[in-house]
Amino acid sequence: MNRFKVLGQANNGEEAVSLFKSLSEKPDIILMDHRMPIKNGIDATKEILSLDSNAKILFASADDSVKGEALSIGAIGFTTKPFSIPELIEDMEKFLNET
Repeated sequence: MNRFKVLGQANNGEEAVSLFKSLSEKPDIILMDHRMPIKNGIDATKEILSLDSNAKILFASADDSVKGEALSIGAIGFTTKPFSIPELIEDMEKFLNET
């Protein structure tokens, strides 16, 4: 059993930022994709980190070409799709423990 609970889900980067702003309980980790409508993951990550520099964002994307940029703007890690749920949980725990 894992210790994670989902606090919310967004369908695009703009929703992700709005959801983050609205949550009274901030998440331990945010799972961020890159290719999303309206606002991509890089832009959403920048905006969330400008609101809270302590936010921990793990990129999970099939678009490996943005890995360097995601890490350079403050993502705590990058997981390449496809992955299984146990692999994702393992990565989330690993990256949370490293930071």
